[in-house]
Amino acid sequence: MGRRKQPTARQARLGAELLKLREAARLTGREAAALLGTDAARLSQIESGVGGVSEATVRRLAVNYSCADAELIDALVAMATDRTRGWWEEYRGLLPNVFLDLAELEHHCTYRLDVEFLQVPGLFQTEDYARAIFSYGVPELPDDDLERRVRHRMARKVIIEKSDPAPYEAVIHEAALRIRVGDRVATRTQLARILELSEADRITVRVIPFDLDGFAGAWSTMMYAGGSVPQLDTAVRDAPHGAAFIDSAAQLKAFRMLFRKVEVSSLDPVRSRDFIHKLAKEL
Repeated sequence: MGRRKQPTARQARLGAELLKLREAARLTGREAAALLGTDAARLSQIESGVGGVSEATVRRLAVNYSCADAELIDALVAMATDRTRGWWEEYRGLLPNVFLDLAELEHHCTYRLDVEFLQVPGLFQTEDYARAIFSYGVPELPDDDLERRVRHRMARKVIIEKSDPAPYEAVIHEAALRIRVGDRVATRTQLARILELSEADRITVRVIPFDLDGFAGAWSTMMYAGGSVPQLDTAVRDAPHGAAFIDSAAQLKAFRMLFRKVEVSSLDPVRSRDFIHKLAKEL
């Protein structure tokens, strides 16, 4: 298979998982390449996501690495052979790659967890809210770039609006609900949108109120996407130049535990809806 100039986050993740299997088998790159009948440079390309890999090669590597986890192997094969060209591809070369990688991650996720403290989760945002967020950057975006970002964010909602969406849980702090990104009307519309979605099947919304003792988790904003097998889960955190995709088993476990701690501190779904209704009436 040909060499890629810039692998997607999903392609890079496949390579990283194959590297983890090799390291678990305690084989050097040269040793693993010899078992595969290739050279170390070719194996390095596969493990970095720069080089494509076939189903047969993934299965041969699994045998060479003594990996007996059939579900994981099948999931890696699915990643290797996936030829999906989703709606996000129309933005390739027009938006930073992280926008496309995030949309592809959401497309394949089996469930989604969000924790937000200062902004409404992206999947819940109205067009006016998203436009206000993107307009606030410095330097200001050209009009065309701004509108592309807004359209992309609106298109991402397909994962919660399709007929059979993956389960989605969002924990939102009161601060994010009260901050007026736009004017009163836009804020009221945004709260109404959250309430509407909170009634949908497979969507759970919880609120953390200001009036809560002993809550020290306000640093824990995150997105967590479930993979087809637990080993392929991904956490996404804000980073200086976009977003960081995290796949370390230890960190993923920590993020899952953190989400549950935050969830325990939040109001239940019914009380959360009542809370948002109250906020909307105050506007």
